[in-house]
Amino acid sequence: MTNIILCGGNGTRLWPISRTLMPKQFVKLFEDRSLFQLTVQRNAKVCDTQFIVSNAEQYFLALDQLEELKKTNNKYLLEPVGRNTAPAIALACLALDRDELVLVTPSDHLIKDEKEYAKVLQKAKELAEQDNLVTFGITPSFAETGFGYIEAAPADGDPSLAAGMDVVNFHEKPNEDTAIAYLKKNIQYANNKSANYYMWNSGMFLFKAGVFLDELKKYAPKIYEASKEALQKAGKEGIVRIKYEDMTAIPEDSIDYAVMEKSDIVKVVPSNISWSDMGSFDALYEELPKDENGNTLNENHIAIDSKNNLVYGSGRKIATVDIEDCIIVDTGDALLVSKKGASQKVKKAVEEVRKNSQLHHIHLTGYRPWGTYTVLEESDGYKIKKIVVKPGKRLSLQKHFHRNEHWIVVSGTATVTIGGQKRYLRPNESTYIKMGELHRLENEGKIPVVLIEAQVGEYTSEDDIVRVEDDFERS
Repeated sequence: MTNIILCGGNGTRLWPISRTLMPKQFVKLFEDRSLFQLTVQRNAKVCDTQFIVSNAEQYFLALDQLEELKKTNNKYLLEPVGRNTAPAIALACLALDRDELVLVTPSDHLIKDEKEYAKVLQKAKELAEQDNLVTFGITPSFAETGFGYIEAAPADGDPSLAAGMDVVNFHEKPNEDTAIAYLKKNIQYANNKSANYYMWNSGMFLFKAGVFLDELKKYAPKIYEASKEALQKAGKEGIVRIKYEDMTAIPEDSIDYAVMEKSDIVKVVPSNISWSDMGSFDALYEELPKDENGNTLNENHIAIDSKNNLVYGSGRKIATVDIEDCIIVDTGDALLVSKKGASQKVKKAVEEVRKNSQLHHIHLTGYRPWGTYTVLEESDGYKIKKIVVKPGKRLSLQKHFHRNEHWIVVSGTATVTIGGQKRYLRPNESTYIKMGELHRLENEGKIPVVLIEAQVGEYTSEDDIVRVEDDFERS
C-alpha cells in the first residue's frame, strides 16, 4: 500500500507560525516533530512507501524532514501550481499500478489514538479490496461549524457496520443550528438506528488506484484526460515534475466534488481516532501541553495571574499580567494577539498583511535545498543575513542586478566561485561580489559552512536572482 501525502496549502489560519514557504505541516510543533513527520511515521506502519505530492518549495522541506526520519523509500510528484485535490490524487494514481492500494492523507492532521487508527485502516482496506472508494468519517464530539459532514447509513441495512456504512450525502460546513441537528440525529441513530448518521469529513481516503481512476474518468473525464496527458509529458521515472502549461490545463476541483459526491461505490468508516485538522490556534491550544493554570508550556513565558492562554514564541521573553483566554504568537518579525474563539479570523489579518509586505510568505529564516538563511537586519539600501550551507551542497550559479554582496565566513570552509575564479574561504576570511558578477557558494567539506552576508544596493529582495545553473532545477 502507498501513502499519498498531499502537502498543498499554506495554513493561513496559523499565521504567523505558518507561512507560504514554511506552512504549518512542516513546523515542528510537537516534541521536535512536524505534522508531516508524524503523518509519515503513523502511516509507514501500514504502507510500503510514501508518495509526496507538493510544489517545488515544499519538496525540499519534505526531503529534509524525511531524511531526519531516515525514510528513503519515497516518491515525489511536483506541481508547479495547485489545482485542488482531484488532479493531485489523479496524477499520483496514474503514476502507480492500477491494483495498488493507496491511502490518501493530508500532511497537516493530528491523530493521537493510533491503536484505533490501525483498526479503522484495516476495515477500510478490506472495503477497498472489494473495489470501493473508502473515506473516513470522524465521530463528532460537538456541533462543529468549521468542518464538512458526511451523512451515512448502515451498508445493506447491517447495523453492526461489518460492511462499513454507505455514504448518503456530503454536506458543506453547516451553521450552528444545522450542526446541532446533526448531533441530535446521531442520538436517534444510537438509540434505534432509525436515522442517518453524521460524521466530520476527514479528507482521508483509501482505494485502489485503478478504481479511483475509473470513477474519475466516468464523472470528471476532463480532469482524467488532462491529468493523463500531463503525466505522459512529464514521465514516470524519478521525480515527476509536471509542466506549468500542462498543470494549468487540468480543470480545478476537489476529490469530493469531482468523484465522491457522484460515485455509487463510496463507503465510509466511522473513526473515533482523536483526530484534529489543526485548522486554528484554538485547535492547536487543545493539543499542546499546559501548566497548572492552563497556559501552554513555554520556558520564555512569564505568567502573572494569567491563565488559559496559548503563548508561542522562542526568541524573547513574553510576560503576561492578568491575561486570560488569549492567543499570543511571537515569531520575531510578526506578533499575533487574539481572543480564544476568534482565531478563525486570522485569515482576515493575513489578507491585510499581503497588501504591503511579504510577512505572509516567509519567516526571518528561509529554508532552501542547500541549507538556510536568516535575515539579521534589513533597512533601506542594505540587508544582513546569516547563511548556512549543508555539507555537499551548493547554491546556484547566479548574479544580481541591484546589489553587491560581502561574504564573511564564520565556520567551515567555503568554496567560492566569482567570475570563473574558484578559491577557498576559511573562518574570518571574506570576499566581495560586484553587482552583475556571476558567483557561486559551495560546501565541499564535512561540516556546515556558516557565513555572514551583507547586501548593499537599492533593491535587496529575494527575487533579484538570475540563476544560470542550479542543482535543484529551480528557475
